[in-house]
Amino acid sequence: MLKRNITYETLDGDEVTEPYYFNISKSELVELEVEFEGGFGAMLQRIVETNDRAGLVREFKKLILMAYGVKSDDGKRFVKSDELRDEFTQTAAYNSLFMELATNDGAAVEFVMGVLPKDMRAEIGKEVAKAPSPPTAPTT
Repeated sequence: MLKRNITYETLDGDEVTEPYYFNISKSELVELEVEFEGGFGAMLQRIVETNDRAGLVREFKKLILMAYGVKSDDGKRFVKSDELRDEFTQTAAYNSLFMELATNDGAAVEFVMGVLPKDMRAEIGKEVAKAPSPPTAPTT
């Protein structure tokens, strides 16, 4: 599980930093693997190699929203729902995170590795290391 402190400006103009949580379970990772020919890693590598920025952004958004959730008060559950994801996309925190990951290769790799199950990071890290650097979004 990745706990990410995100700093953003509220609609009232106040700067705040709040913790947000992201996690991809093993079962969710299996779903991603079977959804794409050759697996999720192969799909990302194809997008990177063809410089498909639109595809990369689309899949990164999907990954962020798949990983987003709220820890239960007792710490025994990680709650994910379409309603929570929808609410998150309407926040400045989501916009701040999305723009950081879309424009910073290092932050993007760190995020992906952080949301993966601990015991699967090394294996997936090898695939990520083999892939060429992804294209970055324009910063204008």
